[in-house]
This record gives sequence, C-alpha cells and structure tokens, in this order.
Amino acid sequence: MSFFRTANNIRVDDGHILVANVERENGEYDESKFDLNECLGNNEGRFQWGGNNFSETAEEIQFHIEGGDNVPVLRARLANSGDEYSDADVNLAEHITNNNGTLEYQEESLL
Repeated sequence: MSFFRTANNIRVDDGHILVANVERENGEYDESKFDLNECLGNNEGRFQWGGNNFSETAEEIQFHIEGGDNVPVLRARLANSGDEYSDADVNLAEHITNNNGTLEYQEESLL
C-alpha cells in the first residue's frame, strides 16, 4: 500500500530525505525516514524511479501534498547532460510504501 494513506506530518528534509509519521499494524505511529536518493535518479531532466542521487543535479526542490486526493508530489528543476534545467515532478505514492511503520521503496508501481 502506498505510504501516504497511512501517514501524517509528511515532509522532505534536505531536499531528499522523506520523513513521515507512519502507521504500524497495531495502529501506533512511528517516525520513519527514507533517502529518496536511493531510488530516484535524473534521466536527462526527468525523475527516474530505480535510479539514484537525483538531488546532485537538482535545484529548487519542493515537496507538497496536492489535489483532492492529497497526492505527495516532489518537484524540482533537474539538469540534463547539457547542464540545462527543466521543471520535473514525481508522485511519491507510485513507489514508496509503508511496511509496518517503515517507509520503503517498492520496485513495482503501487498505482
């Protein structure tokens, strides 16, 4: 299950550390941290799941909960191989899951 339905106080620290209070199976919440650089890369100015270290070629990194469905969206300006920056965004609900109170990357899409 995607993490954001069972989490609160979601934020991104230092441009790449996802932090949230995440519900465990017993109903209690624990703070969990996950480094998005471990699963998100930059492919010619676009976010790429399964990559790594996107933040090394990013600027203006922002995180917001957006829309009526409260979707967790990471936005940034990402550089391509010509050092030109373009706007990019990624829905973190696609691959970040809650594993009994721990944020984790899941290779298969959750959506």
